[in-house]
Amino acid sequence: MPGNATAAGSTRTLLTCGIIAGPLYIVVVVLQMLTRDGFDISRHPASLLSNGDLGWIQIANFLVSGLLFGAGAVGLRRVLGPSAGRGGTWGPRLIGVFGAGIVAAAFFSADPVDGFPPGTPTGPPTTVSVPGLVHFLVAGVAFLALIAACFVFARRFAAAGRRGWSAFSTVTGALFLASWMSIFALPGNRAANIAFAVPIALVLVWTSLLAAHRLTRPGEE
Repeated sequence: MPGNATAAGSTRTLLTCGIIAGPLYIVVVVLQMLTRDGFDISRHPASLLSNGDLGWIQIANFLVSGLLFGAGAVGLRRVLGPSAGRGGTWGPRLIGVFGAGIVAAAFFSADPVDGFPPGTPTGPPTTVSVPGLVHFLVAGVAFLALIAACFVFARRFAAAGRRGWSAFSTVTGALFLASWMSIFALPGNRAANIAFAVPIALVLVWTSLLAAHRLTRPGEE
């Protein structure tokens, strides 16, 4: 029926958005890492790229990527359907919360810190602005939501007998959580900062592969 075909087409479009979101974010951040004066991933989180004359690039990256993550979450919810149980409901919702957090980060930038952008004093900031505090809070909610999504989908895949996907989801969530905790346990440690950046890239790739999996195998668990 035409209505069903239209709905299926829109669901495919939404899932495609979910596939694009992670790689787009990663590529834009990496290009900035290689070209922005004074930026050092071992000292500065990617969110600091929202500052400076070229900060609009990262702001746009947050906004566009966040909307794509949200669209992908809607596509996942549609393809999983009401019979999928809690895994099919909460998994997409949590990814949607992550997307909303990324969008919020576009409007509330992190405070300049430790020499970036150029001209900023080295070391931690002496004060925290309201936008900087909001950025920190929304980032925390977004990260927790995505970590939880990894474990929710891991449980769902395990119940369906998809051991490979279950292990991939579990390891991704665990690595992301452990590396995030490490930057609090070892503030300013360059190795910890780099170690945190790698699982972020991994979990964003995980969301893309998850959307691709549901796009190519919509009938599978």
